[in-house]
Amino acid sequence: MEKNLSEILLVEDSPGDAKLTIYALENAHVANRIIHLKDGDEALEYIFATGAYSHRNKENTPVIILLDLKMPKVNGIEVLKKIKSDENTKNVPIIIFTSSQLASDVIKCYSLGANSFVVKPYDYSKFEQIIKEISSYWLMINHFPQ
Repeated sequence: MEKNLSEILLVEDSPGDAKLTIYALENAHVANRIIHLKDGDEALEYIFATGAYSHRNKENTPVIILLDLKMPKVNGIEVLKKIKSDENTKNVPIIIFTSSQLASDVIKCYSLGANSFVVKPYDYSKFEQIIKEISSYWLMINHFPQ
């Protein structure tokens, strides 16, 4: 599996949350290319290079995925399950980035292989700080398998 160290995949159905996340990543001086996908179905097409993304090399996986849970078509739990159950994508770090604080969601996500579970704060300065910390850890501190 070739990891695309330039791509961050943001899977978020809320235009407002997507815009805030992208803006916060840019303010954190993240140089990585940000790919915003609007629902779980589109995310699976992108990751597995099917449908509208059939031209994409599926061996070229993102460096991290920021994944919302509550989305139309295919929810975040299903996306997580499919990515983590595939041999070619199971090592892609997935950070659940959601408004859900349900203990059952946390337990389910970790049992399916999520690498982190982060609850979106409502305050923008806290939101921006969390994005800065996520990007700092996952893009600069963490070491990925070769």
